[in-house]
Formats: sequence, structure tokens, C-alpha cells
Amino acid sequence: MKQRRSHPVNALTPAAVRQLKKPGRHADGNGLYLEIDPSGARRWILRVVVHGRRRDIGLGSARTVPLGDARSTAATMRRLAREGGDPLAERRKAQTIIPSFKKAAETVHAETLSSWKNEKHAASWLTSLETHAYPVLGNRRADQIETADILKVLAPIWLTKAETARRVRQRIRTVLDWVRVAYSLPAANPVDGVERGLPKQPERNAHFAAMAYTEVPNFIKRLQLRSDADMAALAFEFLILTAARTNEVLPARREEIDFSREVWTVPPERMKAGVEHIVPLSKRAVAILKRGLELGGKHEELVFPSRRRGKPLSNMVFLMALRRMKLEVTAHGFRSSFRDWAAEETAFPDFVVEKALAHTIDNKVEAAYRRGDLLKKRRELMNAWAAYCAGDPTPRTEADGKSPELKPRAHFDVDPNELTKPTAQGH
Repeated sequence: MKQRRSHPVNALTPAAVRQLKKPGRHADGNGLYLEIDPSGARRWILRVVVHGRRRDIGLGSARTVPLGDARSTAATMRRLAREGGDPLAERRKAQTIIPSFKKAAETVHAETLSSWKNEKHAASWLTSLETHAYPVLGNRRADQIETADILKVLAPIWLTKAETARRVRQRIRTVLDWVRVAYSLPAANPVDGVERGLPKQPERNAHFAAMAYTEVPNFIKRLQLRSDADMAALAFEFLILTAARTNEVLPARREEIDFSREVWTVPPERMKAGVEHIVPLSKRAVAILKRGLELGGKHEELVFPSRRRGKPLSNMVFLMALRRMKLEVTAHGFRSSFRDWAAEETAFPDFVVEKALAHTIDNKVEAAYRRGDLLKKRRELMNAWAAYCAGDPTPRTEADGKSPELKPRAHFDVDPNELTKPTAQGH
């Protein structure tokens, strides 16, 4: 019976490695070979079975990797393969250059920039990290950031700038989630659970401070007392009359207005729901648009431009106007004023009001039934709102001369300079 040959173990010596010249593979044992090319190039090769497949893995040049190092590396890789791992994948992972937090944040920001509806919000996303996160995390390798590091970022602003702190926390989480996906890192996100090391924040009011709807006509009178060349006052009144959002109104462009149909079409990229919204315009809203375009000049495409040609008014313009008037309400809150007026003073169906606010109708059956844009009904609603804001207790529709769907109410009679304290309402 032919005797079975045993596999060599540590068959090579350092002297043999230097002296061998014959091209081919020379076994050291346990799958390690010295491979010599006809050109004389010499390298280490490990033959090992990985996930049921035989693989040849290069371990480097014999000129730079000594025999002892080659054996040690080969033993480590064999052990990993026996345990079900992939030596090649692990080596690639070890050689991967993980970016710094700053570089990762800039990459995430650049990749998501096209999805932002508001350029200023996109800029503030990165600015908040530059201000609060970069001093601690900026130059750290993203995979080496720990929960304690996140704590150092958030602790100084967690109570004093609560909303900013929450936003920074979420943005750090987004960046580190991206790193883990992009570089196949198994570890959990260190942002998770950081709240356990922070004090409890005061309860926050999720609603926008809103003016009582009974005070809106007097507020508009105060706006109209300003010069008719005041672009901010015109834009603010237009926002109230259309129950629109700030980022829908300020970038409004000439081509979005159809004066013949008296409608304003807001493109989907400026809408919260990402769907085009058609807004029926009252006579006063149309007059404001014409005045805005007149002030901007025939070559200006923006309806409400700032003093810098081609640039819209700042998204802080309404807030600053309210502060100067010493009113603790928000521009967004006027949507709530409109909603409250519609509920208290009119008989318009809820779904008409929700459509006017560009809200999604939650009830699927009703949403399917009301697929149309309800333009006629919404026009009656917006005309009634404009009439209310102008102080007319019995507005009429142009179509038939009949009063729109209004509930009986008392005519307002409040001094414009004696507005009462605002109420906090939803949006």
C-alpha cells in the first residue's frame, strides 16, 4: 500500500527564501506558499477555503515581508476563515479610510442638497453642525466617535437652546447613520441613548403662536397703514389672505400667477407635501400681486423681491415685522387664525378648508371622493376670508350675488392699536 505523504509544516527557512530561484510555488505548509515568477518577482500566497470556496490571498512581497510575518498573517487569516469569517473582506475593511466627521457631514449635505425645498434651511443644516458639532467632532474619524463625544456637543446647549440641540442631535445621527451604511460598519449609532446622560428639557409647545382670528382684520389695517411701497407689508398681507406658508409666498414668481383665472400655482418643490397647489385669489390678493410686480419692475421675476435684484425677501422679514409691532405671534400662526375663523364663522366643510391649507385629507374614503381641487368652493372660501379681513360682515360671491356659507356673527369693532394677547394654536 502506497504511503500517504504528510503535508509540510514550516518547510522553508529564511535562507531558503533568499536562495530559491526556480519559478513556481514553494510550499511552507498550512497553505502558505512562496511564489516566484519567471521575472524573479517573489511574493507570499495563502491558499485557504472561505465560505466553501478555495481562495488564494496575497500576503505581500517576500522582499518586504519576512517569513515569520507571513506565517503569522497566514495563521490569523486561517483562524478567521475557520470561524466563518472572510479574511479578504476584513482586510479591505481595515484598509478603508473612514472620513472625519466634518468630511462625512459635508458629503451627506452635498448628496441631499437637491432634496431640500428651502435653500436657507439647507444652509442652516450644515451651519448648525459647524457651530456646535465641529469643535468637538470635526476632525475625529467618524467611526471612532462615541456617545460621550456626542454628550460634549449637546450638554452646553441642551437647556439653553433646546430646539437647536434637538436638531443638532438629529443631524449628527443622520451623518453617523450614513457612515455606517457607506462603510458597512456593524456598530450601533452612538447618538442612540445619549438622552440618558442629559437633563430633561422643559415641555415644548408644538403649536405655532397664533393671533385670535377676531383680531386679524385690525392687524391687516395696521399693515395697510404702512406705505404701499412696503414690500414686506404687501407680502405679509398676501400670506394672510391666501393662508399660505412663508416659504411658499416669498419665492413666488411672475409665471406662477394667472391673472386671467385669478389663481396662483405653487410648484411642488415649495409645498410641504411635494404636490402642486392651486390657490384661488381674492380681488385684494390680486391687487397686492400687481402692486408687488409694479414695484419690482418689468424685468423682475419675483413677485416680492428684496432690494437686491433677483433675491426674495428674507424668511425673517415677517418675524421682524411682528417683533417691531410687539406681537408674540408667528407668521405661520395666521394659518391657524384662518382655520379657526372657518370653523367658528362659516359652514364650509372641513375638507374644503383643509384643501385650502394644502393639508392631506386623512380619511382615505373622503380623500378618494374629493379628488378634485375644489377650486370653486375654495374660491368662495378665500373670498369670504378676504372680506372678513377687510371688515365686511356680509361678503357676496361674484357668481350669483348670494352670500357664501357664513354663520351669523357679530361685526368686529376693535381698535387696531389695542390688540389683545395672542393665543397659541395649532397649524
